[in-house]
Amino acid sequence: MGRAIPGLSAEDFSASIGGKPARVESVTWVGAGAEPSSPGVEWQPAAPGDGGLPRGRLILFLFQKDLEPHRIGGLMRMLFRAKAFLDSFGPDDRVAVVSFDSHLKIWLDFTTDRAPVRRILDRGLLLESPRPIGEPADAISLTRTLSQAAGRRAYPLEQALRLIGEALEPLPGSKSIVLFGHGFGRYTAAGVMKEKGYDEALAALQRARAAVFSIDVTLADYHSLEAGLQSVSEETGGFYERSFHFPDRTIQRLVGALAGHYVLIIDAADAASNRTGLSVKLTRHRGTVLARSSL
Repeated sequence: MGRAIPGLSAEDFSASIGGKPARVESVTWVGAGAEPSSPGVEWQPAAPGDGGLPRGRLILFLFQKDLEPHRIGGLMRMLFRAKAFLDSFGPDDRVAVVSFDSHLKIWLDFTTDRAPVRRILDRGLLLESPRPIGEPADAISLTRTLSQAAGRRAYPLEQALRLIGEALEPLPGSKSIVLFGHGFGRYTAAGVMKEKGYDEALAALQRARAAVFSIDVTLADYHSLEAGLQSVSEETGGFYERSFHFPDRTIQRLVGALAGHYVLIIDAADAASNRTGLSVKLTRHRGTVLARSSL
């Protein structure tokens, strides 16, 4: 469960856009694992290439904080397990840390140094305030376009997600956002409604090629606001997972899913007027493809 499958070729995938078949022209595996031996598979390790891609992965931790007992208790136990997830990172993987309560807070810009990340997970997030962040050390930076001042104006979470997407967009390659949260949206008599700004946030995340992996920290079997977490994950190519009963299994699935990913080149010539309704499936293997919902 949650394990990536390296070594697939274009023939192992089928795609459709708006219900119409679309040809998968090529696939590229990016990530860890042995070099695939299947013919026709382009291999790209997590290292600089002709396109100037950074070595390693770009992973952003987003912690949604709330003092309600069923939420803060779940967050505390997942903070502990987030350190196990951090242990799975390679030496070239970069991680940034932000949080959201009444507004967006930037704790750490992208770095390969694990020590400050651990300090934030151990104590900072629950008991401290973010320290001032200096000028970006290199081009792979969240804070070149996202400031603490802008974060203080970001409410609700949908607006914070939009700012994060906009900050990630200039950075090369795909990105992963691991959202440890309890949900968002507005509960009404008609059900959970998306707040104003969700569509803009989704568009920004998709432009940034950022997949959201939502880990629900709520200590409950289900709740109404999980719908927001489910939607943003499904539409960006991530997944939603409840951590209530099996928190360790949740982290294991996260480690497996982020071990690597495929880049598919799809012939969308017949879908010029319809870029929504993207569906990608496996043809010769059992498994679930995590893919965004539109081009």
